[in-house]
Amino acid sequence: MRLKSIEICKILTDEWMTRGVKTNDQFAVLTDEISLAWAGMKTKDYKKYKDLKKENLRDNMTNLELVLNMLAEASTTEISQAKQPKTFPENKKVARQGGAVAGKARKAIEIKSGRSVISPENHLKRIQNKRD
Repeated sequence: MRLKSIEICKILTDEWMTRGVKTNDQFAVLTDEISLAWAGMKTKDYKKYKDLKKENLRDNMTNLELVLNMLAEASTTEISQAKQPKTFPENKKVARQGGAVAGKARKAIEIKSGRSVISPENHLKRIQNKRD
């Protein structure tokens, strides 16, 4: 599943490049828009919540967090291909819309389960602890 997540991210990155997104700062802003829309926090804050320093956030997401992140990125790609944004502000709007799709799913899961989907748990650390 984690490899599929990387593939979905790459497809989105390629889509953004097609739509004129060029700088690392622009990619970071769009990624933050998606994260904020689905998880309720920007990437930096999400990493802080999980007590990550330089580790990769995606590698440390729970399976459900990862699935929702994949939904957010795949939805953003789909919306971008349909709407074909031409400016950075248009790309930001599309990123928010794609993230919101997963945000609605997250909220529905939380209502049904009575628990937060966003977890301070570190997936990689949990796996390493199981091995020890």
